[in-house]
Amino acid sequence: MEILSDAKKLKELKKCSTDPVYFISNYIKVVHPIFGLVKFELYPFQKNLVTEFKNNRFNILRKFRQAGCTTLVAAYSLWKCIFTDHFKVVILSKDDDASMEVLSRMKTAYDELPTWMKRGLVKDSAHSMKFDNGSEIKSKSSSKQSGRSVAGSLLILDEAAFIENIDTIWAAAFPIISTGGSVIALSTVNGVGNWFHKQYVGARRGENTFHAIDISWKDHPQYHRHAGYEFMYEKLKAQDPPIDIDKWEATTRGAISHKEWLQEYEAEFLGTGDTFIDGEILKQLKEQVNDNFSTKFNNRLRVWQGPDPRFDYIIGVDTSIGRGLDSSVAQVINLYNGEQVAEFKSDRTPINEFANMLVQIAREYNTAYIIPERNLIGHNLIYQIKEIEQYENLFLDEKHEPGIQVADANKRQMLVQLDEAIRLNKIKINSERTIDELLTFIIDEVGRYTADVNCHDDLIMALSFAVFGFNELRGSTPMIQHRPNDDNKFNLPISQSKYYIRTPGGQIHEEDLKWLLS
Repeated sequence: MEILSDAKKLKELKKCSTDPVYFISNYIKVVHPIFGLVKFELYPFQKNLVTEFKNNRFNILRKFRQAGCTTLVAAYSLWKCIFTDHFKVVILSKDDDASMEVLSRMKTAYDELPTWMKRGLVKDSAHSMKFDNGSEIKSKSSSKQSGRSVAGSLLILDEAAFIENIDTIWAAAFPIISTGGSVIALSTVNGVGNWFHKQYVGARRGENTFHAIDISWKDHPQYHRHAGYEFMYEKLKAQDPPIDIDKWEATTRGAISHKEWLQEYEAEFLGTGDTFIDGEILKQLKEQVNDNFSTKFNNRLRVWQGPDPRFDYIIGVDTSIGRGLDSSVAQVINLYNGEQVAEFKSDRTPINEFANMLVQIAREYNTAYIIPERNLIGHNLIYQIKEIEQYENLFLDEKHEPGIQVADANKRQMLVQLDEAIRLNKIKINSERTIDELLTFIIDEVGRYTADVNCHDDLIMALSFAVFGFNELRGSTPMIQHRPNDDNKFNLPISQSKYYIRTPGGQIHEEDLKWLLS
């Protein structure tokens, strides 16, 4: 080891104090899983990350697995504490083991610094390091109260997509941090709808204070061949067993599921997480969103297609009180081709007003079938529709009761039918709002189908009611993919001659209308 003169030491300290990349690359040591304790020589993408952290107060990093980012953030934090007096770093991790692991990397890096580079330690515990210049590093696991104790200069949210209660923590922490602190939120992805996903998307849209950063596994020379690293590739080949950089992707893909690959390495929000609808299908739905709609009822109703006299329609309805909590929603579906033609959503519409609007919509759509939920306040809506609005074309269940009485068993059945209808293209969803709800509709740890934390499923349930009614009214008649010609000529599908007709008593009968087609 080179023995430095005092003048050289002072020169190095001055250079390190202003250049974190130089400090980390030349003085920080880390434990490599293959090569052991090594100098942390930064790759180009890691150098860029350090520059981003230094130049932006609020950073949100979407990363791939084993990118070295947590170690990099630990090294950056140590640099800040050594060269800045009274600098406080708070690391928040998903659990206690993870928080202590991050701090242990900082301690390893600190221990390997040359003596003349170190600040004196006045406190050293499993969860904290305090230096003689007043700077301090604390590591914590997440809890609902964590946000109250994160006052500091730099808040690090490690694997933020997996931190429980992070919405509550952030709500409490942001007012403290916003007065002058900075944040680095880094994570692999964990589906959509969680805090990390929302903040990242908001940052990309310019809707919040975060600066969004993306890195690709192909940026990492240990995962993808880069010029200038031949010496490392030779060392990897010399391992037992040999590691071939050119086969890394194929080997890794073969060892994990496609879903795990998307989450851990491609950093794709869609297709990851335990979503009810398959991730690949969700991607397709997202790509098929139709933004070409008109609005009615003060933007509460979105209309993609107006009523066509040749078709019948069904309206699935989920009701709320209308006081700013859950929404009252209605999904209007074409019974001929399964297309979503209109969608109503409002969390501020009283039941009587909602009933009036529903009847207006139903009458406009050729006296459409209305299929509301009958639970709790659903009774009030049905009463308003039948008795006040004098509308009779309500869907009747097997007991000839209007609407659907929803319980756990038939709710699950209807959601399964919705999944099938989507997978088999029996229905076409135009609404981005509905698809966004599907993105956050999950299978929880006990196997229930439910909206994720702080998310909603009103549009999904109304759509599941509509699909249930669609299946009941159409029976086993196969879906016909025929469409009217562009010249507006329309031919009835010759393969379908049986239709479902409601009698005055409310019963549904299959009627063969072949004689009308001859």
